[in-house]
Amino acid sequence: MKMARVGFRSMLLALAVFATLLAALADGASPVGKTLELISDLQAKILKEGDGAQKVYEEFSEWCEERSKTLSNEIKTGKAEVDELKAAIAKEVSTIGALETKVEKLSGELSVDEADLKAAGEIRASEHDAFLAEEKELSETIDVVRRAVGILEREMKGGASMLQLKSATSMAQALSVLVEASSLSSADAKRLTALVQSSSQEDDVGAPAGSVYESHSGGIVEVLTDLLDKSEEQLDAARSKETKDLHVFEMLEQSLKDEIKYSNKELKEAKEGIAAAGEKKASLEGDLQVTSKDLAGDTKALSDLHHECMTKAEDFEAETKSRGEELAALAKAKEAIKDNVGGAEDLSYGLNQVSLLQVARAGAGLSSRVGLAQNHVARLIRDLARKQRSAELAQLAIRMGSAISASAKLGEDPFAKIKGLIQDMIEKLEKEA
Repeated sequence: MKMARVGFRSMLLALAVFATLLAALADGASPVGKTLELISDLQAKILKEGDGAQKVYEEFSEWCEERSKTLSNEIKTGKAEVDELKAAIAKEVSTIGALETKVEKLSGELSVDEADLKAAGEIRASEHDAFLAEEKELSETIDVVRRAVGILEREMKGGASMLQLKSATSMAQALSVLVEASSLSSADAKRLTALVQSSSQEDDVGAPAGSVYESHSGGIVEVLTDLLDKSEEQLDAARSKETKDLHVFEMLEQSLKDEIKYSNKELKEAKEGIAAAGEKKASLEGDLQVTSKDLAGDTKALSDLHHECMTKAEDFEAETKSRGEELAALAKAKEAIKDNVGGAEDLSYGLNQVSLLQVARAGAGLSSRVGLAQNHVARLIRDLARKQRSAELAQLAIRMGSAISASAKLGEDPFAKIKGLIQDMIEKLEKEA
């Protein structure tokens, strides 16, 4: 686990101070001067790091601001596009609904018009069949009456059946005479009799025998002539009615066909409109899905950017505060050293500053003081290990103790080995940082 920044630098500083003290003792230089120089170098290094961090943070802050503006604009544009797409989709949905209603209405009207056209055609066919039957019957009647009138007029002028006709007492007898004379068929005679009966209030057209019938010889011809005129009028009326009914039907038929044609045209256009609106709606929904996905991505990116920039700002603030605390601690330590040792940093502890007698007298004492210094450094490192709860420092203290003991037994210089142990620890801590 990496240590806190302040504790880490304090640990490095302490180790560096211990190494400096040992180096100063070994070289006979001033340990106080070395320590103050080390603190000054460390202060300069921290200030340089602060300047670099400030520049990096300012660049990062500017990037955060620019990126935030870009994402905010993209989000604003994306929201507007989403609203436009939703409105366009709603419009197409409304169009489809209106066209579907129109299709339903047109389909109903078309069914009614087609049913009316079919019914009108059936009625017209029925009327035409009735006309044809009536026309045939009236035409046959006119033909029969015309032939009968012609025969009667010929016979009444001196034909072979004249005497028999004059002696006939009714229309039936007169027609019977013509049948017997083979001038008229029995079927035609029956038809004429029925026609005369149906067109007159009397069942018979009686006439006296002999001179009496003769004086009325034109009566039967007049009756048949009236029947002929009436039949011809009926035929003309039937034909006129047929022509009128046909014209009315043709007008109705044309009107219904036009309505059906127009309805089919509108129905086709409505269905095509539904298909087009459906395709457009599907396309818009696809665009909406893509735009919504992009908008969600931009929104998340902005949130992540905000979190990243806030984290960086907090880290920069914490690092700046930490550097300030470190500089304050170093300045305080520097001041304390100067106040406590006075001018000791200018003193030299080299053996060349004393006489041979002093060296001889002080040899044993110097050796003792160096040993005490070595043991003191080891003890300080053990205390620092407990304070920092560092297993690495605890192991360093043990190795230093072992090195001091081994060097004392062998009569070797322990300074180089102890400095090496401390330097290795410093390098290890710097790599972990």
